Amino acid sequence: VGVQDFVLLDSHTSETAFLNNLRKRYQENLIYTYIGTLLVSVNPYKELDIYTVTQMQLYRGVNFFELPPHLYAIADNAYRVMCSEYNNHFILISGESGAGKTEASKKILQYYAVTCPTTEQLQIVRDRLLLSNPVLEAFGNAKTLRNDNSSRFGKYMDIQFDFKGAPVGGHILSYLIEKSRVVHQNHGERNFHIFYQLLEGGDKDLLCWLGLERNPQKYAYLIQGRCAKVFSINDKNDWKIVRKAFTIIDFTEKDIEHLFGIVASVLHLGNIQFEEDSNGHAIIRDGTQIKWISKLLGVHLSILQEALTHRKIEARSEEVLSPLNVDLAFYARDAVAKAIYGRTFTWLVNKINGSLANKDSTRKTVIGLLDIYGFEVLDTNSFEQFCINYCNEKLQQLLIEMTLKAEQEEYELEGIEWEPIPYFNNKIICDLVEQKHKGIISILDEECLRPGEATDLSFLEKLEEKVGDHAHFVTYAFTLCILSQRKLFPSLTHNRVLGREQFLLFALHQKFALQIFFCFVPKKVKQPAHCLMLWLCSPLTPGKAEDIVKRSLMPQAVRGYINIFQESIWVATQFKNSLTSLIEILMSKEPSYVRCIKPNENKEPGKFDDYLIRHQVKYLGLMEHLRVRRAGFAYRRKYELFLQRYKSLCPATWPHWHGPAAEGVERLIKHIGYKPEEYKLGRTKIFIRFPKTLFATED
Repeated sequence: VGVQDFVLLDSHTSETAFLNNLRKRYQENLIYTYIGTLLVSVNPYKELDIYTVTQMQLYRGVNFFELPPHLYAIADNAYRVMCSEYNNHFILISGESGAGKTEASKKILQYYAVTCPTTEQLQIVRDRLLLSNPVLEAFGNAKTLRNDNSSRFGKYMDIQFDFKGAPVGGHILSYLIEKSRVVHQNHGERNFHIFYQLLEGGDKDLLCWLGLERNPQKYAYLIQGRCAKVFSINDKNDWKIVRKAFTIIDFTEKDIEHLFGIVASVLHLGNIQFEEDSNGHAIIRDGTQIKWISKLLGVHLSILQEALTHRKIEARSEEVLSPLNVDLAFYARDAVAKAIYGRTFTWLVNKINGSLANKDSTRKTVIGLLDIYGFEVLDTNSFEQFCINYCNEKLQQLLIEMTLKAEQEEYELEGIEWEPIPYFNNKIICDLVEQKHKGIISILDEECLRPGEATDLSFLEKLEEKVGDHAHFVTYAFTLCILSQRKLFPSLTHNRVLGREQFLLFALHQKFALQIFFCFVPKKVKQPAHCLMLWLCSPLTPGKAEDIVKRSLMPQAVRGYINIFQESIWVATQFKNSLTSLIEILMSKEPSYVRCIKPNENKEPGKFDDYLIRHQVKYLGLMEHLRVRRAGFAYRRKYELFLQRYKSLCPATWPHWHGPAAEGVERLIKHIGYKPEEYKLGRTKIFIRFPKTLFATED
């Protein structure tokens, strides 16, 4: 149905032809299509019988293009090349929330678990690799409007293999857990799964020890989205899987006890209410929740009271405690909850890494799985969306650069002349965000650290001053002359003048402007810093679970006030540095790519929303990638494989050709009648320029 490889589309520059081919295949449950060696995957929103052990064995050890496109072909190809060439690989899985990234990652892990060599000892490693997923999903995934199991963090997992090709260990890196979800959820969304799993699945004695009731409606942090119970999610069953996973991953009962004590303490924190005393200061009249927190975390009541209702300031070279008003006390409470949860997640990842670590010092090869958030374009995009979309711009840059590099190297290796390929280089977008001293992140750092009053507006004024004339940046000052912008950028579609607190970034992919309205800070407000800054600045080493809490609550960490968006300064810089490290890791490995597409917003099987998919094709740079792959030759294949496939078309090569394969192919294509402009003969491969030439040969 259609073509299995977009490279073979006659109208390869036509977005309509691209979508038509995708639709044809999707309607026949053919959810996978190649662009060269890149796999495009469309979420079917239903179970398909294509992930059986029989299917796994079918793709095992088979040449990449011999069978129809499949996730297993990507996994097997990376594995076979790693084993034969003894080099490292990575598989980058990207796409919007709800496109199927997490499922794709799990399917690849399962493929290696079934098809790789094993022993009884290795089976333990294999089980730990597989069962690390439900634990990370419980603490890092949540129901959103787009997806019932949306990853709210980025994950890179290295699977380590020994010289026999057996999986012997692993290591996980996590990126930007969405801590704001702990204290706030939009309508129709939930907090992280673990809270609901604990209440629904935890036994009566455990809940009693934690001071919890089974009804999630009792907890302020769980009901803001007004959908604590979801028909499609079985929290009780998921709880059983997570509890089993903890025992396999080598968590002690003490670890688990501390961990659930922390989870419960976050729920108790959300139920703390503040009242105003006669001096306008915040006080906690009902001490029930704070007593539970004190018991569960082993933190003295006075330290908790101080962290939630006071800040430290300097007065005449001395530190004094200054009481908070009610509004600031609520911000302090939420900051503590986010700090504790963020540190708990980091501790959890470190603990899992400890159980996956391979102590053997012999050399190993790795296949990395990168399951990373896709572009998120909402009506108003927060700081987290800014980081997510910056990450995607960096990965798009990497994809194009590595594809171009691979193409150029193959041409040079085969002795075929390389012709430069025109493409949109998004380095200009990445520089706008990350450039030293001039980029948005550096300006944010600078503005937050400068003496005096820094606000959202002063930050945006600084942006206007430093990057206001950038072709891909628009703020309030420039939307006043919207008509002149339309002459410069006809594809710019927004009709409103930006608010003073907003700015707009857009990337031009040919005639398409990807517009993202950002609003870091919806209102000017201050909050106490002491709960945040140690969590943001100090490194977390694997240790006792209760240390997470004590280090998150230390009030002496930082003095005074910060603006609410000052949290962004540290997170942005850390995220940029983490992303730079990740890119370096990926650049040292051989790449494979899986681009996941969400076919509709309602998770309906069989529904293909053209408008939604067209946008994703643009965001994911698929047409750009296709253009790079098709700029020279649409098809290339090793002489031996080409001859094996088509030798029956020429009397001289059928049934057996006894000379070198290259000479056999030359004889074969002369007999068929290939014209000189239709092909080139390399050192080990034939290169065919036009799809129609190949299709005619197939016919």
